[in-house]
Amino acid sequence: MKYTQSTLDKVEKILESSGYVLRYEKGTFQSGYCILEDRKVVVLNKFLPVEGRINTLIDLIPQLEIQPNELPPDSKKIFDEIMGKLQK
Repeated sequence: MKYTQSTLDKVEKILESSGYVLRYEKGTFQSGYCILEDRKVVVLNKFLPVEGRINTLIDLIPQLEIQPNELPPDSKKIFDEIMGKLQK
């Protein structure tokens, strides 16, 4: 997976398609993100570079309640790629 703005946009679309709101805020979260479970809001540290944002979202996606069959085809492809990397 390439670390470009286009890739970041595709990964962000997975969250949007699943009903999550993605916000970039400054904060002192140690992991680079904060999940507000009841509200389906994901907050990422806005000072992370593109590569850090992509890696953080890839680490985070398996922890979220995402229904792959409800994703658009392009988002499902990226989702399957992310989940496939975790199983290796």
